[in-house]
Amino acid sequence: MINPTLFSMNSPLKSYEFLLPTVSGPTCIANAWAKIPTALNHFEKSAYTEKVRAHLQQRDAVIVAHYYVDSDIQDLALETGGCVADSLEMARFGRDHPAQELIVAGVRFMGETAKILSPQKRVYMPDLEANCSLDLGCPIADFNQLCEAHPERTIVVYANTSAAVKARADWMVTSSCALAIVHQLHQEGKKILWAPDRHLGRYIQDQTGADMLLWDGACIVHDEFKALELDALRKKHPFAQVLAHPESPADIVALADMVGSTAAMIKTVTQSSAKEFIIATDQGILHQMRQLAPNKVFIPAPTSGQSATCKSCANCPWMAMNGLANICNCLENQSGEIFIEESIRSKAHFCIDRMLTFTQNHSELLAQTQHGFVKNIGAA
Repeated sequence: MINPTLFSMNSPLKSYEFLLPTVSGPTCIANAWAKIPTALNHFEKSAYTEKVRAHLQQRDAVIVAHYYVDSDIQDLALETGGCVADSLEMARFGRDHPAQELIVAGVRFMGETAKILSPQKRVYMPDLEANCSLDLGCPIADFNQLCEAHPERTIVVYANTSAAVKARADWMVTSSCALAIVHQLHQEGKKILWAPDRHLGRYIQDQTGADMLLWDGACIVHDEFKALELDALRKKHPFAQVLAHPESPADIVALADMVGSTAAMIKTVTQSSAKEFIIATDQGILHQMRQLAPNKVFIPAPTSGQSATCKSCANCPWMAMNGLANICNCLENQSGEIFIEESIRSKAHFCIDRMLTFTQNHSELLAQTQHGFVKNIGAA
C-alpha cells in the first residue's frame, strides 16, 4: 500500500519511468525507440495516398488526425473529409461524423477515446504501439491506490490517460477546457485529485487557486523545453511572440506571451498582429500554422543547448509512428483495431461525455478562461 504521508499539495506521488533507448548521451527522434516508418519517396507517397483515398471511400471510413502527426497525413485527412485537430475536437468529430469506421492518426489514448464515444463504430490506429509518456506514466493500479487514499477529492484526469484511468475519474479534461472546468469545480468548493501532467496541473492550480493534489507525470516533448535557451532565442528575435503549451515547465510558461492548447495557439497566430512566433510545443503543429498564416515566421522553441538533455527534439516519437503505409495497411487488412471492455468503456464514457456537455453549455466561461491564457499578445 502507498503511505498516505507521501501525499501533499506540492509533493506528488512518485515518478514513473518507461522504456528509453539504450544509447549513450542525448537521444532524439532520429535514434528514438519508437518504430518510426521508413521515409517514402515522391512516387511511394502518391501510390499510398491514392490507395488510402480508395479504401476510405469503399469502407465508409474517415481519418481523424492530430496536429502533431506527419504533414502528409494531415493534408490527406482534410482532403478526404476528415479532420486535423486537438484531442477535444478529435473526440467530437469522431463521435458526430456519420462514417462507420474511424482511422485515428495520433496516439493510443486518442483511439481509445474515439472508441469510448463511438462503441458502434470500428476504430483503427495505424500502430497500436503509438503511446504517450503521460499515459504510460500513470498505471491504473497505482492510480487506484491514490484515489482510494483520497475519497474526499474529485478526480480530474487529463485526456492523455488510458481508458482504465478515465473509468476511475469523475471528469476528463483537455488543455482546451481544463482551466474552465477546474475553475468551476473550485467555485463549488471541490478539492481535486489531478493526473497525470504535473506542469499542466500546477499551471491550473496557479490560475484558479484550487486545492489540487498532483500526480507526478510529464510529456516527454514539453518537458524538454529549456528556459535558458528560450530566453536567449527571444533576445535574437525581440519582436517574436512566445506561444507555449501548458504542459511545459513553469519557467517556460513564465517566458511566454500566450499559454494555451494547440487549437488556441493556432487561433492566436491567425489573429495576432505579430509577424514572428516562437512555438513551444511539438513541431508537427507548424504545418497547420504555415498553411493558415503563410506570411508569418514560426520558430521552434529550443530543446537543445547548454542545459539540454534532449529526448524529443520537439517531436513526439510515438506521433511519428503514424505513416501513410501503415494507414493503408490498417484499411486493407483491418489491423490495429481498438477494443475496450464494456465495463471500462461505459464508466470512461461518463467522464468524457460530462466534459463535452460542459463545453457545450459553458461557452462564455470557456472564452473567459481562454483569455486568461493570454498575457501580452497583440491581436489584430
